[in-house]
Amino acid sequence: MDAVTNAWPQKTREFHNHHFDSTIWNDFAFRNDDVVIATYGKSGTTWTQQIIGQLIFGGSAEISVAELSPWLDLRVPPKAVKLEAMEAQTHRRFIKTHLPVDALVFSPKARYVFVGRDGRDVIWSMYNHHARANADWYAKLNETPGRVGPPIEPPPASTRRYFLEWLEQDGHPFWPFFSHVRSWWAVRDLPNVLMVHFADLKADMPGEIARIAAFLGIEADPASWPTILQHCSFDYMKAHAAQSAPLGGAFWDGGAETFIHRGTNGRWHDELTAEDVAAYEAKVAAELPADCAAWLAEGRLAGNAASLAA
Repeated sequence: MDAVTNAWPQKTREFHNHHFDSTIWNDFAFRNDDVVIATYGKSGTTWTQQIIGQLIFGGSAEISVAELSPWLDLRVPPKAVKLEAMEAQTHRRFIKTHLPVDALVFSPKARYVFVGRDGRDVIWSMYNHHARANADWYAKLNETPGRVGPPIEPPPASTRRYFLEWLEQDGHPFWPFFSHVRSWWAVRDLPNVLMVHFADLKADMPGEIARIAAFLGIEADPASWPTILQHCSFDYMKAHAAQSAPLGGAFWDGGAETFIHRGTNGRWHDELTAEDVAAYEAKVAAELPADCAAWLAEGRLAGNAASLAA
């Protein structure tokens, strides 16, 4: 990777809101085998954390990715607490971020797995996450000192309205989507970046897990492979949701099983009008390169992004 040292992305800004404090990456000490799982959110993040955790720990049923793989740029708990906890880890670390590349300290020491998903599916999943959040969730995000910008508030009653506000207001009430995807697409050819798509995980989970393992240099024991696959299935994760959801799901009505919801795509078909779909597709066309837009819509295995073939 030394040959492309001069091409490494540089951090050009900080990102703050009710969720983010990007400054934590300025003080994070990378190790040579760190894994960074990068997503917009509700794109298969927890699923990918589970996959990588299972690969690192050889199919163990005891690991809790919610504890072992923190969202580093989430502004709670305080960054000093989080950095100390990360420094104390002795296993191969796998860390979650929801930052775009330009707000992230990007290290040649780490390997980055970016997970994408169609924006309409993202928001249908995000709506469940937001609508089922309880008072403790709002208090933690809004009342913890250091918040920059307005508080996060309850969503509208209509998922369609939620989607349209998100589309029209550039990621409201969370953070911009298209610039986020565009930033990761731009670095997809770096040797320490792997692009993974939610739809591909759904279509061929064993093949995609093997692809991730090869990228990370992990040679799974054949005897443990069936267990790894079982532990990465949606049914297993739903049944063991407390191991995946932050604080065991305490921030959501219905607990951890609300956090691990359906894992399905296409629910937006029943609620968006033809005009809504056209508006989304026009936004995609305006914001993303054509090959990126095709990949985001259907993934690598649909044949729409041959440049990402394994």
